Amino acid sequence: MTRPGPLILLVEDEAPMRRMLRATLRAHDYQVVEAGTLREGLAQAAGRNPDLTLLDLGLPDGDGLDLVRQIRRSARTPIIVISARGREHEKVSALDLGADDYLTKPFGVQELLARVRVALRHAARTESEDPVFESDGLRVDLEHRRVLREGQEVHLTPTEYKLLATMVRSSGKVLTHRQLLHEVWGANYEGQTHYLRVYLAQLRQKLERDSARPRVLLTEPGVGYRLRSPG
Repeated sequence: MTRPGPLILLVEDEAPMRRMLRATLRAHDYQVVEAGTLREGLAQAAGRNPDLTLLDLGLPDGDGLDLVRQIRRSARTPIIVISARGREHEKVSALDLGADDYLTKPFGVQELLARVRVALRHAARTESEDPVFESDGLRVDLEHRRVLREGQEVHLTPTEYKLLATMVRSSGKVLTHRQLLHEVWGANYEGQTHYLRVYLAQLRQKLERDSARPRVLLTEPGVGYRLRSPG
């Protein structure tokens, strides 16, 4: 008997978009349960315990952020937000509340599937794991605190290493400016985005093949940064 694939809760009020997403996900062996309103989404999240939630913020009966809050009260289920263009503040709010990623409409099918795979893979890790990250000639071994570029050891300052390690533990996920500042520098530094710009520039100089065209340490304009997942 074939083992059923992960269960995805799809919360989207636009019927054509919902049909397209449903067909795409089922074609790749995901199970799908659907909701067209915030109320339905809350009921499905509570009753079905999905492995991942794909969420449109613009729902007819309320704010999708309320669903993010509700899920995060009791579960670490991955949440990928679907957002219309020009709503960066909503994406940032969702990520700060605990969403794992976002996609801006319109988006490609392959991008959607890649983000779903990354989110599910990240959720499957145990918090005790110290991952080894490898991508584009960069290797970061958190267990042994080693960073190598093309096989050569790279010296990082303590703050540079802490920032990089934070991103490695969430590789593939977008991290907001607020999340990174809070994790690396503490709550008193929230809003001090110039710290991030300076240290990300230093990391790119040391770790990217071409710091002007980064391939690993990526900027999410208006939102934050992402360490590109190797998968």
